[in-house]
Amino acid sequence: MKKIMVWLFRLAWLSLVFAVGPAVAEATDHRSGAIRLVAEIGCWAVWATVLVAALVPTTVSLTFVRVLVPIAPIASTMVWVGGCTPVAGGIALGAAVVTTVLAFGGEFGEAFAQGSAYGHERRFPLRPPIAVAVATFTAWLLAVAALLIGALGLAARQWSFGAPLAAGAVAAAPALGKRFHRLSRRWLVVVPAGLVIHDHVVLAETVLFQKQELAGVSLALVDSRAADLTGTARGPLVEVRLRDLGTVVLAAPPRGQTRALHVEAV
Repeated sequence: MKKIMVWLFRLAWLSLVFAVGPAVAEATDHRSGAIRLVAEIGCWAVWATVLVAALVPTTVSLTFVRVLVPIAPIASTMVWVGGCTPVAGGIALGAAVVTTVLAFGGEFGEAFAQGSAYGHERRFPLRPPIAVAVATFTAWLLAVAALLIGALGLAARQWSFGAPLAAGAVAAAPALGKRFHRLSRRWLVVVPAGLVIHDHVVLAETVLFQKQELAGVSLALVDSRAADLTGTARGPLVEVRLRDLGTVVLAAPPRGQTRALHVEAV
């Protein structure tokens, strides 16, 4: 199933050349040559980068895919509003939304996480905590808006707002990229020695529960008293029960401070 989802995404992304390309051409046809050039270079650069990332499934590739693919629905909406025909705009937006949904699917993420796995380990990606997801999306949206508006402003020679926006987006990219990549590196990992929780968003340290320490692993019951390491993420909850007390170290504010918990289950 994971391979099927990856190939569906690849085919959907390839189809954007025929779905989004004509809409961009229509919307920029009556614009200046500079704006057309910036729009075309930007579209081809994003498309080529995601295509390469999609062909090499790793956690780094997953970050590139999930950061860049959602730009497609935004760009499709902009060209629809900017002058392309309703039919071309609708096709572009529909294809972009479908591709984005595929990119954020669970099987798709698992395939890319497994692409960076070592030996016999099995990686299961974890859903992000709600607060982290909202903050990440807000930061991403602001950065993308600044980059798109800034680039088009420079192309239109509107230096007063184009230059600051573009420069700010470029300057913020490394820090934001590092934060986005942390979400691609959150896994529950099954290894020959036991079970690993690799999550530097909720935990200060990676946790390894050795086989002999495990009493059981199952879906959590509604009234479970296990320590909550989900960070309020939505979705099915997995409970790990221990034979004796174990220790997990939470990443807790203020920055640099941590909190250790002695637990029988998480």
